[in-house]
Amino acid sequence: MDIRYSVHPRDFKRYTTQEMRDEFLIQDLYRPDQVTAVYSHVDRMVTLGCMPVNETVSIEKGIDVWATFGTHFFLERRELGLFNIGGSGSVTVDGTVYPMGYKDCLYVTRGAKEVLFSSDDASVPAKFYMVSAPAHRSYETRLIKLADAAKRPLGAAETSNKRVINQFIHPDVLPTCQLSMGMTVLESGSVWNSMPPHTHERRMEIYMYFELPQDQVVFHMMGQPGETRHLVMKNEEAVISPSWSIHCGAGTSNYTFIWAMGGENQAFDDMDEIAPTDLK
Repeated sequence: MDIRYSVHPRDFKRYTTQEMRDEFLIQDLYRPDQVTAVYSHVDRMVTLGCMPVNETVSIEKGIDVWATFGTHFFLERRELGLFNIGGSGSVTVDGTVYPMGYKDCLYVTRGAKEVLFSSDDASVPAKFYMVSAPAHRSYETRLIKLADAAKRPLGAAETSNKRVINQFIHPDVLPTCQLSMGMTVLESGSVWNSMPPHTHERRMEIYMYFELPQDQVVFHMMGQPGETRHLVMKNEEAVISPSWSIHCGAGTSNYTFIWAMGGENQAFDDMDEIAPTDLK
């Protein structure tokens, strides 16, 4: 388990490029038959990746749950959201099997003791991207298809940010404790995400970029509005965004990204918006 600690925005201003990447960038999420896990002390969110190939993989593989969380099993005091961004596969939660195709989403409630991942075809393995947040009560584990997500078209071709925000784990779709997750799809010719930019002091956010050609990149913007920085990100990499930081980006191609948030307020429209001309 890789552990990342909280960062004060005053200290962030002095970070080198490599220090930024070490603290906020998450790479190598999908290793064969392994679980990659990064525990952030920002809202105690955990980002995970799993690519089962030749075996069924437990979410706890390689994780010392007691040493990290002080609990007996991973989801004893947590909830989990996950997407499949690879080949077809399945997730088994306490004996119930949930078949998952490309871009399907699964919400797993607090208290689930066993979570297992498998692929239907080892030559085209599933890739499960996951985010977990602390939870104070249990709800209902539920499979959410793309057609079931709440859809919000935004942006325009003229501003290179025409996109559709698909809200999967969201109050408009199902109840959760604090976790919200969704998928934003940019149209061909659009490269900007989350523009105009915003912050939300009430919660942090994690982005995972995918459907980005292997020879293309995303310039992900971070920092307080008056002093911004950027990370250069490749396909299937994630980034941790503290509540004080903007989180937007521009790609050298269009792409898709999965966003996850944890914090007190789950409302979608509570952002503190910033005019692009006020950025520095």
